[in-house]
Amino acid sequence: MALFFYHAFTKKGKKTKGYIDAPTMANAKQKLSTQGLYPTAISSVKQEERQGWFAQIFSRNVSVKEKILFTKQLAVLLKSGVPLLQAVELLIDQFEGKLRSILITVKDNIKEGMPFWQALSEYPKVFDTIYVQLVRAGEARGNLEVVLERLTDYIERREEIRKKVRGALTYPIVQLVVAVGVVVIMLRYVVPTLAKNFAREGKELPWPTQLVLSISGFLQSYFLFILIFLIIIYFIYRYWRNTEKGAYIVDTIKLKIPLLGYFTRMNAVVQFCYTLGVLLEGGVNLSESLDIVTKVINNRVLVEALEKARDKIIKQGRISEYLKQTNIFPPIAIYLIKTGEESGQLDTMLLTVAQNYEEDLKEIADRIVQLIGPILLVFMAIMVGFIVTAIALPILQMADLAGV
Repeated sequence: MALFFYHAFTKKGKKTKGYIDAPTMANAKQKLSTQGLYPTAISSVKQEERQGWFAQIFSRNVSVKEKILFTKQLAVLLKSGVPLLQAVELLIDQFEGKLRSILITVKDNIKEGMPFWQALSEYPKVFDTIYVQLVRAGEARGNLEVVLERLTDYIERREEIRKKVRGALTYPIVQLVVAVGVVVIMLRYVVPTLAKNFAREGKELPWPTQLVLSISGFLQSYFLFILIFLIIIYFIYRYWRNTEKGAYIVDTIKLKIPLLGYFTRMNAVVQFCYTLGVLLEGGVNLSESLDIVTKVINNRVLVEALEKARDKIIKQGRISEYLKQTNIFPPIAIYLIKTGEESGQLDTMLLTVAQNYEEDLKEIADRIVQLIGPILLVFMAIMVGFIVTAIALPILQMADLAGV
């Protein structure tokens, strides 16, 4: 089966377009005719994508929300006793765009005898390794609907944590950029106008005013050069950041910055414990689960430490002992993981650890946002206040002289 894109006329002469799946183009034309449509052009999806390369660049990818909705609805249908193939067919009409095209292909592959997990694995940008491996384990154990429910919860919580951490780190940066932007605009456009008036007076200016005028003059003279220099530095940094050595150095620095280091480390603990817990609970073996989990963490320094621990765990089978050696996990987390390991409930205890530290992460993120906001406002007020004071001082001096 293949997917075709068509332009056609209805019996009433109205133009329409859409997608249709059929073994060949001739079959696609026949199916359109039975639907009362008269095709004027038909092309395979791949041809259509090549022809519409500009539209493809700006096409919307499958969102996390769509992925969650698909997983949740599929779990409900399977739990209700609907066969997998029929459930996927029913869900095709619930979505549009890229996900709809993917589901049509997945449905066709299932019809041809391909396992569901393998059909999903052909779209790694949409269905990552964790998703595919859990579906694979669910199919093998015959509890796919249970695994899909757990996957829904996993994706929702992972997205929530990502937003919380990003929000806590991005909000202060945005405020700082706004503050610097206001100061630059004042120095670049407001101060030079007043400087001309002060120059005409020919009197000695207070030191704050002289300082502000010097900075303003420097920006006036070299603004374009400064801007070009900053852009060049940014692109050099981006290139260097994408190299293996550069990425490793940046990730090392991240861990040494007090606030950023804490968030990076705790986020890694939550992602590691929750992902490993979900995989083990879903029936994926420990060795394969550890391979998957190390790919979830986005800090190379932490990944390196976890990979060393993974190799020792696979050989020795003692997870808590070697996780302790990474110096990533807090002592309480190690204790709980060890308890779960000894009691045979490692997956449950990992999920408990993830939940506890996830709550801590959320609370601290909220506190930081509440605390940093006023601090940056005070910083902005001091900067702007200094410039306003520097401008006002000579004006007040001139007013006093005029009064005399």
